[in-house]
Amino acid sequence: MAVLAAYVVNAILNLALGLLVAQILGPEGFGAFALGIAGATVLTTLSFEWLRLSATRHYSARVRETKPSIRATLDRAYGTIGLGLGAAALLCIAAWPLLGDAALMAAAAALAAIGIGVFDYQTALARALFVGRLYLLLVLAKCGFAVVFMAGAAWATGSAAAVVAAAGIGQVLAALLLRGALADDPHRPVPRRGRAHLRRFLAYGLPLIAAIVVFQLMPFANRGAVALTAGLSQAGYFALAADIGVRVFMTLGTALDVMLFQLAVRAEEAEGRAAGEAQVARNLALVAAILLPTTAGLWIVSPALEAVAIPPAYRGHFTAYLAPLLPGFLATALLLFGLNPVFQIRRRTRPVIVAALIGLAANALAIAGLTGPFGAFGIAAAQSLGAVAALAYLCWRALSGPERLRLPLADLVAAVLATGLMTAALLPLRGLPPWLSLAASVPLGAALYAGLAWRFDIAGLRGVVAGVRPRRPAAAA
Repeated sequence: MAVLAAYVVNAILNLALGLLVAQILGPEGFGAFALGIAGATVLTTLSFEWLRLSATRHYSARVRETKPSIRATLDRAYGTIGLGLGAAALLCIAAWPLLGDAALMAAAAALAAIGIGVFDYQTALARALFVGRLYLLLVLAKCGFAVVFMAGAAWATGSAAAVVAAAGIGQVLAALLLRGALADDPHRPVPRRGRAHLRRFLAYGLPLIAAIVVFQLMPFANRGAVALTAGLSQAGYFALAADIGVRVFMTLGTALDVMLFQLAVRAEEAEGRAAGEAQVARNLALVAAILLPTTAGLWIVSPALEAVAIPPAYRGHFTAYLAPLLPGFLATALLLFGLNPVFQIRRRTRPVIVAALIGLAANALAIAGLTGPFGAFGIAAAQSLGAVAALAYLCWRALSGPERLRLPLADLVAAVLATGLMTAALLPLRGLPPWLSLAASVPLGAALYAGLAWRFDIAGLRGVVAGVRPRRPAAAA
């Protein structure tokens, strides 16, 4: 429950902070900030993600006691990469007089990447050790520093680059504040063993990284395409809708993944791969059962949310961009948090790269066909088409062949039907005045879907609420 609490707090504060920064910087400044943060995220993925993924897959309480060389290798790799990024940031700052603001934004992105990477490593360790209370403290510290540094930088400087750098600084401070609670005893691994660990981490993590980079490049390139075709202001409108949608889905998905993937790892460690895959199938059903009503609910309340919470400079554009982006957010979250773990448990992650490349190709083709008739909104729809194409391929790979995943189909069908009933009940409320629409739609939708999920125990949600693992075995797909 501490992990869920951390993600609820993180989601609320991140949403509020994003709106505050957007209000202070304005559409053009926020568009530049969004591009900088997207670049920092890509850089974090390229630099650190293979190590973070390896920590969640190969580190545990048992490994902490029996194989200290794994943690020591992870620590040293993080330190080495962080120093390299710091040196790159200094070089960019030195080039500022020659290259102008682009060099300053590159330096800020490098600093932000260090902060994101270090913070994510600490949360990965807490996750691998099932230390929920410490996870919550890390997230609370990060949110507190983010509000102070990012909002302060935006207000004091009005510079998008300064806000990007502030985001990284706040995360570094949060990680350092609680680093001692996760520290292991000092250990110097034998060089040969350390190199063997690194090769193992690379073999496991690189395919996943390549896929994640492609998925991150897709919205990054799409934002650039909007800026080129419609201007920075439209890129800012696009960025705000995309930023809020991504935060909602990634926060929910990551919160579920933090709890559920480690259950699959522990099941595989204790009972073998079949038990791990059975847990992954249950996890996938639970992820779908939560993300489907989230998608429908966000679409229902988007006009009211725009009128009530979106800064005035962005109104008239938020809902128009969010609607075509929503299917892509859902597809990406299902892929990352529902299907990717299938291949992570199997330690055969190359199909994830192929799925990402298919998504990128579909996105590019859709942009070519949709930008002309629909403009920037066609680019938003193209992003969703790319994500859906990637999801379709990975579903085929996971659910076909002799090792196909056996899904609880009854739970998936029940989640779709319950979401449909909720949407039909809430649809008349979409046209009400904004405050009334929000006040009626959110509690009614939550109560209706929760009641159906509890009555029919969709995806074992009763067991999840009670804090136990779902017991019902997965039916063959």
